[in-house]
Amino acid sequence: MTADAPMSPKVSRRRAAASGGWFAVGRAPTARARLVLGVLSFALPLALWCAVSYAPFLWHPLIEITDPGDVAYFQTGMRAPKATFAEEIEAAKVAGSVPPQGVPANPVYLPAPHEVAGALWSAATPAADTRDEFRLGVSLWRSIQIIFWAFLISSLIGVPLGVLCGAYSTIGRLTEPFIEFFRYLPAPAFGALCVAVLGIYDAPKIAIVVIGTFFQQVLIIAATTRRIDHALLEAAQTLGARRGKLIGSVVTPAILPDLYNDQRILLGWAWTYLIVAELVGASSGITFFITQQARYQHFDNVYAAILVLGVVGFGSDLALARLGRWLFPWRRTTA
Repeated sequence: MTADAPMSPKVSRRRAAASGGWFAVGRAPTARARLVLGVLSFALPLALWCAVSYAPFLWHPLIEITDPGDVAYFQTGMRAPKATFAEEIEAAKVAGSVPPQGVPANPVYLPAPHEVAGALWSAATPAADTRDEFRLGVSLWRSIQIIFWAFLISSLIGVPLGVLCGAYSTIGRLTEPFIEFFRYLPAPAFGALCVAVLGIYDAPKIAIVVIGTFFQQVLIIAATTRRIDHALLEAAQTLGARRGKLIGSVVTPAILPDLYNDQRILLGWAWTYLIVAELVGASSGITFFITQQARYQHFDNVYAAILVLGVVGFGSDLALARLGRWLFPWRRTTA
């Protein structure tokens, strides 16, 4: 092979591996490396959780009472600090009474993985007599409906306004100063006002999510629109395109892939605002479920609900990313 001859893909990959492997600067990892790293990103936190849960010498600061003995205030299943448990054993020895017995345990707010897995299984197969507000699946579906309507309303107004602000400097200068000011007002601050105006059901929750996403949406989409290649606009104007034609046939198609990615990011923000919104007069939804389960110290159900939220959010984002690669194949990357 001469110095000027192009290298084959296999030779190129071997040289890349020899020059840095997985930690080569400025070089994307291989498909296999991406798969391994993706699995490890979930496996490592899970391994840490298992270690803390199942290895008593790592943490386990409490003692779970298995037999209270003659200690009046101890109950089976109760968790007591190790120092208190040791004091009661010494006191029982001195008094000649029956000492308590127990096993090392973590605080009740840190259930083990198998307990959370059991809660997830129970949520997937709920009892027939369980009230709807205490069922994970029903609560999640209610929250998904709120997200759908809130993000739809926000997008129907925010996307066109953002495009217009980015395309027309006059519209941008007229609206963006107020939007910049308003976006610093925390959406939860409008909770009481939304309840007073819209009632105590789903409408105020939808309104808070809309307030939290709309103003950010306008600014982000306006910034995306301003990044359009001006050569496209000049070419279209040379061919006779004017105003509305420029927006519909040049600007919108040009920004569509970036606009799609902006919406994916904003949808994640909407989920964050939903959790806050559901604290306002909440009697349903995933936040109400989490609050109720925490009140009764059913933290396995709390963790299960949080994990389900993560799975739904992450899964929907992956689905949208795959859809985006299908819709905009020319924007695919290997990173």
